[in-house]
Amino acid sequence: MSLMQQLRDQQIAAGATLATDRQIPLSFGNEEIARSALQSGVVLSDRSHWGRIQVSGADRIRFLHNQTTNNFNSLSSGQGCETVFVTSTARTIDLTTAYVLDDAVLLLTSPDFNQRLIAWMDRFIFFADKVELQDLTDRTATFTVMGPASDALMENLGAGTIIGQPKDSHQLFELNGISIRIAVGSSLAIPGYTLMVDAEQAATLWQRLVEVGAVPMGDQLWQQLRIEQGRPAPGLELTDDYNPLEAGLWHTISLSKGCYIGQETIARLHTYRGVKQQLWGVQLTEAVEPNSVVMAGEEKVGHLTSCTPTANGYFGLAYIRTKNVEPGLKVTIGLGHGELVALPFVSHEYL
Repeated sequence: MSLMQQLRDQQIAAGATLATDRQIPLSFGNEEIARSALQSGVVLSDRSHWGRIQVSGADRIRFLHNQTTNNFNSLSSGQGCETVFVTSTARTIDLTTAYVLDDAVLLLTSPDFNQRLIAWMDRFIFFADKVELQDLTDRTATFTVMGPASDALMENLGAGTIIGQPKDSHQLFELNGISIRIAVGSSLAIPGYTLMVDAEQAATLWQRLVEVGAVPMGDQLWQQLRIEQGRPAPGLELTDDYNPLEAGLWHTISLSKGCYIGQETIARLHTYRGVKQQLWGVQLTEAVEPNSVVMAGEEKVGHLTSCTPTANGYFGLAYIRTKNVEPGLKVTIGLGHGELVALPFVSHEYL
């Protein structure tokens, strides 16, 4: 039996439909209940298919500082940040969350990006660098709880000291014999916490979280929330076509930390206000295929990257030319009509 099989058996018993490729819960058949819990309670999402990479060695902080967009030199053990891996021309690779430990940094990557990021980072580790990369994805599990009752759930778990701490800060707890790292933040603009545990303890922790009131939700609902919130995803909003400023990831970028891969391009875009397109939400009348052209009247103003059904019709993400951006702008995409709306996860302010 695999380390995660007991967890999967529990989830199936609770009504989960698993994805055939990843063996993760797509749905628990309770979307309406889970949506309600997001408003008044707390939901539980299995994010174990997201990658986990441990970066260790004496040069780990310097290495990550030079490889990504955020300022690692300002972080101490117990702190964390969201940061973007970019190419030399500042094209986006992945949005990750970094948790600084006493002797390592733990990276939470997008789903299925652990091996790709390890291969990418390995290209920049030279003979004298004291940096080691270890893929922990198959040996660990990650759960996220979110919603207005998240703090109360932490109290019920016995992890009340994490409440009120800064975003992405984290602590290691021993709860009922289980060692759990709990971090502030849900990876969305929804209050919550992210919990990381060894795979052999995953089923026990999942059961405990359900017992104290968390409502399980599947990955289909997570993807809907991702799009509604505006969190960009690799292969869709994060590709060789976009830079992190266009993606609205200003909170992940240090403009004062000095040289890093892609820094010259980002600095130039910022200095000369050269961001030519921006990621926005589009409230839609009907489903539209990603990659469809976005029109404002007779003018092409952008293209759609993601689309999802929601409780209020359809919602999409689109890159829109900066000169055309206007909240409430009426647009046409294929046979559908819509209007631009701001996204809670992204920002387009010049800091």
